[in-house]
Amino acid sequence: MARKTPKPRRPARRPAKKRGGKPRRGFIRRLLPYVFLLFCLGAVVVAAYAVYLDGEVRTQFEGTRWTLPAKVYAAPLELYAGLDLSREQIADRLKRQGYRSASTTDKAGTYEVVGGYLDIHTRPFSFWDGDQADREIRLGFDNTGVASLRALDGNGDLALIRLDPLMIGSIYPTQGEDRILVKLGEVPPMLPAGLITVEDRDFLHHWGVSPKSILRAAVANLRAGHVVQGGSTITQQLVKNFYLNNQQTLVRKAKEALMAILLDAHYSKPEILEAYLNEVYLGQDGGRAIHGFGLASYFYFQKPLEELQPNEIALLVAMVKGPSYYDPRRNPERAKTRRNLVLDMFHDAGFLDDEGWTTAKKADLGVTARSTRSTSQYPAFIDLVRRQLHGQYADEDLTEDGLRIFTTLDPSVQADTEARVNQGLADLERSRGIKADSLQSAAVVTSVEGGRVLALVGGRDAGYAGFNRALDARRPIGSLIKPVVYLTALAEPSKYNVITPLDDSPLAVKLANGDTWRPQNYSKTSHGRAVPLHYALTHSYNLATARLALDVGIPNVIDTLKKLGYTGDPLSVPSLSLGAVDMAPMQVAQIYNTLAGGGYYTPLLAIRDVTTRDGEPLNRYPLQIKRVLDEAPVYLTDWIMQRVARFGTGASMYKVLPDRLNLAGKTGTTDDLRDSWFAGFGANRLAVVWVGRDDNQPAQLTGATGALQLWTRIMSDVGPRGMMNVPPEDVVEVPLRMRFDPRGGASTGDGDLYQYAQSCGGATDVPFIRGYVPDGLSGCDSDIMSENAARDRQQQQQQREQDEGNWLQRIFR
Repeated sequence: MARKTPKPRRPARRPAKKRGGKPRRGFIRRLLPYVFLLFCLGAVVVAAYAVYLDGEVRTQFEGTRWTLPAKVYAAPLELYAGLDLSREQIADRLKRQGYRSASTTDKAGTYEVVGGYLDIHTRPFSFWDGDQADREIRLGFDNTGVASLRALDGNGDLALIRLDPLMIGSIYPTQGEDRILVKLGEVPPMLPAGLITVEDRDFLHHWGVSPKSILRAAVANLRAGHVVQGGSTITQQLVKNFYLNNQQTLVRKAKEALMAILLDAHYSKPEILEAYLNEVYLGQDGGRAIHGFGLASYFYFQKPLEELQPNEIALLVAMVKGPSYYDPRRNPERAKTRRNLVLDMFHDAGFLDDEGWTTAKKADLGVTARSTRSTSQYPAFIDLVRRQLHGQYADEDLTEDGLRIFTTLDPSVQADTEARVNQGLADLERSRGIKADSLQSAAVVTSVEGGRVLALVGGRDAGYAGFNRALDARRPIGSLIKPVVYLTALAEPSKYNVITPLDDSPLAVKLANGDTWRPQNYSKTSHGRAVPLHYALTHSYNLATARLALDVGIPNVIDTLKKLGYTGDPLSVPSLSLGAVDMAPMQVAQIYNTLAGGGYYTPLLAIRDVTTRDGEPLNRYPLQIKRVLDEAPVYLTDWIMQRVARFGTGASMYKVLPDRLNLAGKTGTTDDLRDSWFAGFGANRLAVVWVGRDDNQPAQLTGATGALQLWTRIMSDVGPRGMMNVPPEDVVEVPLRMRFDPRGGASTGDGDLYQYAQSCGGATDVPFIRGYVPDGLSGCDSDIMSENAARDRQQQQQQREQDEGNWLQRIFR
């Protein structure tokens, strides 16, 4: 059998050679090295970025975290036996400062009315001159005010104690952030506990970012079909507010998460939580952003954080979710619903028992009633504070260093003045048929002693910042200038006294520009050539005043004006004598304060002390007094101004004020009834009021029918004391019966104007500068006659010596 020849085998197919001779790899495998490279490169970039962020996080968190605006405080109320405030007035002040009426006063910031007493547990406070601990005190009262002050805490007797001052505003930078820093250990424990419960239950356990929270929020949002829950931790919220912005981008969220992890890695949970308490945004006050629970506590409840009740804490925690949406003043129902939900969470978490939970849910929101204000509670006064600090501190000092500025503002006087201005203008418009809301006003109230500005109202709505009429509305002052004219004259006792006859006949003065100035009296009539000096001022006669000013010299009137405290440079023209000089109410207050002070100039001050944020003194503003005018002529001028208030253009004040009070003042009215002024004072208080229109159109009001009506009501609130009229040493008084009657026609001599009061009783005690009493007026005081005779002898002797020359001249004559 023949063997088959085997078929030749095909040579095995050799694998096809790749070009170049190497086998090909798959696409993925080929890509992996690049991916790995990119991953490594990305990791390096992320690591480098993380290092950069780490530095940023640590630098900002460990440095000065916040710029702190200066805090401005009102004057503290000083309590002592003899204080002329009633129990109701003090209780009102306590309410204004957020003190809580309670059945016991075992906690600071509480008070209780017990029979005829008022028990108060004051708050601790660091004043400019040291710390004052909280104290339990009892005030007793009588019909004049505080009759007794007694300590109830057994820590020694008390002669005087201050209430913590009301914080009235801040001086913050242009970005508008404002805050009061608090420490975690000083806040009510319920606040951080409640905050964690509501905002971030895993706060103590996660590492800055909580995947569980993110997942939970994602599920909730998917179920709802829209965003109903956030997954950000407290740390992430802090990072967003502290380092980032509100942009809703993935990049920003990634950065936020990375920074939160870094922050959590470097700092403890208490440090992060404390920063959050001070950083979180909780509302808007006009241009000021309310940051942190410390300031929010004052902004909404007008009291420190440690005094908040559970319902109040819950409200602030509730607002974290949306300060504007849950604003308790604008959306009270919405805020209350959210607050009660938070209270439920507090209760469920176990740190609010059943009774406390029930009580808190029944409570009102408790926020202070407050109108929308743009910068602070008292923008006009804060404006004055800033101006008085100008040049002493850089803007950065005031807006970043947390200075504490203690001022002179009296919150009660300020509140009363604001209310009187607002209501008074409305009453004037209604009663006199003036278009509603067309009038404007400004007012200043000061203390006579010390020149402290107690209240400043810059406009009809005092709560809004804007044009500060008290400081900037420079308007002609009209007859407010007249006491300056008469004071200038009375400083020349050899020529003028209070009964000197003045010429009130028509006047024409040729001016340098060729025009003729022809002043007129308000009544358009003259009153003869012998109007007593005091009478002319009492009834504000223009003609007599103009003639008097020309006689004493307009430059001398200006000199007196400047001595009284005016710093401007008025034109030396005849019309100055009738008020052709523009001033702001604050400037008028300065001038009249010198008159009220008996010729002692005291700069009007709004600031008392400035300290650092830690209480270290920086500047004190002590009382400054300088004698600028002789006391005697000022006393005579004030005496006439009391007659203005009693018998003249200001007499209507006694329809409201007690007749027993001796007050002094002067009306001011300008051409076409554009400006209505009144400036006046008692022994302790001075007030200046202006009423007019911003467009300078006629207000249709005189000083008596306009500003005086507001002034009277303001003074009725501030507790003025009457002037005592104790003449200075170089003033004597002569009893006279005034006989001048302008309706009886022109008088021709002194004998027609006055009659010596034979019995020296039932007459007016008229003051004269000693040595210059007109002869023959009185025989009641022989000393006066002797002094006059002595004065005459002295003058005659001086004249003889002048005529004969001195002994040396006589030798060589």
